[in-house]
Amino acid sequence: MQQAGTAPRPLGLLSLCAATFFVVSGGPYGLEEIIAGHGYARTLGLLLIVPLVWSLPVALMVGELGGALPQEGGYYAWVRRALGPFWGFQQAFLMLATSLFDMAIYPTLFVTYLGRLWPEVASTAPGQPGWWIGVSLIAVCTLWNIRGSRAVGVGATALGGLLLLPFVLLAVLALVSLPQGGLARAAAALSAPPPAEGSPAWVGGIILCMWNYMGWDNASTVASEVHDPQRTYPRAMLLTVLVVAACYALPVLAASASGMPAEAWTAGSWVEAAQRLGGPPLGLLVVLGGMLCSLGMFNVLVMSYSRLPVALAEDGMLPRALAVRDPRTGAPTLAIVASAALYAACLGLGLRRLIELDVMLYGVGLVLEFVALGVLRVREPALPRPFRIPGGLPGVLVLSTPPILLLGAALWTGRHEAGPFGLSALELSGLILLGGPAGYLLYLLARLPRTRHEPPGAPPHLSDMEATRP
Repeated sequence: MQQAGTAPRPLGLLSLCAATFFVVSGGPYGLEEIIAGHGYARTLGLLLIVPLVWSLPVALMVGELGGALPQEGGYYAWVRRALGPFWGFQQAFLMLATSLFDMAIYPTLFVTYLGRLWPEVASTAPGQPGWWIGVSLIAVCTLWNIRGSRAVGVGATALGGLLLLPFVLLAVLALVSLPQGGLARAAAALSAPPPAEGSPAWVGGIILCMWNYMGWDNASTVASEVHDPQRTYPRAMLLTVLVVAACYALPVLAASASGMPAEAWTAGSWVEAAQRLGGPPLGLLVVLGGMLCSLGMFNVLVMSYSRLPVALAEDGMLPRALAVRDPRTGAPTLAIVASAALYAACLGLGLRRLIELDVMLYGVGLVLEFVALGVLRVREPALPRPFRIPGGLPGVLVLSTPPILLLGAALWTGRHEAGPFGLSALELSGLILLGGPAGYLLYLLARLPRTRHEPPGAPPHLSDMEATRP
């Protein structure tokens, strides 16, 4: 319980925009394999089309449901209210499972860019120097999050400006280079034929593009810590969509003037592109920006994902201790520390495998969120919605169709992609999905002894009161 006069300051519009930017993007780092698999022209097309069919629908959904139900746990609360406690638990389980793979990506990226300066630390295999650096990053962000959501939001604003600075310089230098051959290099790069369709790089590029534009709903889990969420969420989502699309497309367009062939791009190649246009100093700034990107994304996502166990604990599905908050900062300290320990355990799986598992598990949860959006429109038409997706229920159905179709296509084309433990990424995702019903069964079995001994007239358990959550 908060003490009088010590309640933490809530997140405002700018802080929420910065936090959303980091849970979704963190800058153009991560686009390298898309350029390698598609070429410059097709990459630019994807970066402009994907947000329309993948990001904008999700952002609009978050704008409506985040404003209508600004509750702790975000998408968990939406699905629970619309579909009941079983499906609410499945949504939470899916996103917690997704977080294990998602959160191992960012320390891996941090070490990848640091390895551009010191190659001996580039490996994140357990026990290697890069692994210890990744664990140290997790520890720093854990301590940062314990200071509260506002500290994370303010930090995200500062880190966002710093990491985008190298790409602003890259764009300026690309413009300056146009009269000295940059225009010819850009024209040649943009007109070069893309790799053959059906290649592994092409499939991986599609999934990577989806990954670079996903995560809008992660900003919903801190709704109870946002100032005036009914107005702030819709504005933050729409503004951040524009910012993310611009910070992807403009650097790729600038990089085309560097003369670097598309097929030469690999993880971390922004450094080479920057060095071609601005020399070693700009390359160094890009390395530092990549490290700040990984730090900022991991830090904000710790804040987002750690609120899921809090919401589950408040509903009696996890130990109550996970819901206890620091009276000064409002941070759920135990939930943050427990989450960070699990993220450290997933380091070393490899970037490509982590991203494939991340997209597949996240996509199933996203489908549940769109189902909840439609069900709430039918069951609770009078629910106050400061922002409402236009077109009624047909508008909701039309809006939700493109991202679901894109997800299905990505799953089908990538069904044979190799994953860890000798399984394909799709097979491993299917096994993980089975853990949701099993976990809910264990929860019901754990409740049986307490339920049998409750005296007549005892107050209902929180898990039976989903309709009464404010």
